[in-house]
Amino acid sequence: MKIILLKDVKKLGKKYDVKDVADGHALNMLIPGKMAIPATQSNVNMIEVKKKAESFIAVKNEMELQKALGEIKGISITMGGKVNDKGHLFAGIHKDEVIEALKKQKGVTLTSENIVLEKPIKEVGEHAIAVKVGEKEASFKLVIKADK
Repeated sequence: MKIILLKDVKKLGKKYDVKDVADGHALNMLIPGKMAIPATQSNVNMIEVKKKAESFIAVKNEMELQKALGEIKGISITMGGKVNDKGHLFAGIHKDEVIEALKKQKGVTLTSENIVLEKPIKEVGEHAIAVKVGEKEASFKLVIKADK
């Protein structure tokens, strides 16, 4: 039976691939599990339209991220947190918190895939945060201050 995958299926294929699978596998697992639909002509046409729409959205998002990359070069944002006597934060600062602060303070929207942060930040001071969009890279300064 020919099917169109609606999501990535391990050992079978990627989203929107047209595959030929056993009837039982398609009818008992893939189609009821909303992982695939039968590959009728109308479904193939519908999937082609969806592919084009998703690629258009991906290109638009990439352009917005490139614009954001230009906006963050050399900026500085400030965050705070509770610290111990040695200047270490009780709770580390993660990518999502950096993204939220960047959006709130500078109006720049990024995703967690764009922020290059090996591990959570746990120390007070200035930190250079790298941002990568495609092949281009920029950085900004994150200043961590102790809350009183």
